Amino acid sequence: MAQIKISKPTQRDLNLLKRGFVDQWGAEYVVVRGRRLIPLECSILVAKIDNELVGVLTYQIENDECEIVTLQSLRENIGTGTKLIAELIRIARQNQCKRVRVITTNDNLRALRFYQRRGFFLTQVYPGAMEQSRRMKQEIPLQGGNGIPIRDEIELEFPL
Repeated sequence: MAQIKISKPTQRDLNLLKRGFVDQWGAEYVVVRGRRLIPLECSILVAKIDNELVGVLTYQIENDECEIVTLQSLRENIGTGTKLIAELIRIARQNQCKRVRVITTNDNLRALRFYQRRGFFLTQVYPGAMEQSRRMKQEIPLQGGNGIPIRDEIELEFPL
């Protein structure tokens, strides 16, 4: 099996990602804790196998904190997300960050499982936070995967 390689995106990758973000997130931006974030304006890591894009992670570093904005695996269950997270943790340590954090929604059971299996801890629950997010982005559905209403934001952290 070919190896997953992590790198910064090329211009071709950025063009693909722009379309992909709209398809995945319903717009070119995401809303997290009342902030509108544009993934393409963040730092970006891409995962490729034989030059084929198989994953993307967007993040931002502010002060001593690294925040994952989006993580998307285009090929599931081959280690794409794990490799992207490992590289981000290396970058965060290099930048003397104290933690890597991510916020997801209460319905996103796959993300909650994924991050916890990679050493992240649940640190905060923001009950009802999605009401405010929907005022900023009407495309956010009321119900998510597994028939779970999307109501809350959950913060996870990987201490460094």
